[in-house]
Amino acid sequence: MNLLLRAGEERGQSVVEFVALLPLFVAVALAILQALAAGAAEELADHAAQSAAVALAQGRDGAAAARAALPGWARDRFEVEVSRTRVTVRLTPPSLLPGLGRRLRATATADAGPDA
Repeated sequence: MNLLLRAGEERGQSVVEFVALLPLFVAVALAILQALAAGAAEELADHAAQSAAVALAQGRDGAAAARAALPGWARDRFEVEVSRTRVTVRLTPPSLLPGLGRRLRATATADAGPDA
């Protein structure tokens, strides 16, 4: 009888430990998701800058090309700066914590060639 009581206590202990560690698991999962969002923002900013540089080299609007190269969710989270043949794109990734997205902002620069 004593053995059955101890086995039940150990099962209860593992549940308590799991519940105690659950916030840590959630925090790690959120950190991983935030890192993935920052990485995606970096890739998207680079792609938008390259698209804008190609558009400038073809005599088209670089800012419009950068906007068109981004998915819908990113279009109101980016800034583009065109200076002669150089394009700089800044993209803020989505974030659950206020202000964290700005700190993880991705910046990419591309050049369309020599100044005309």
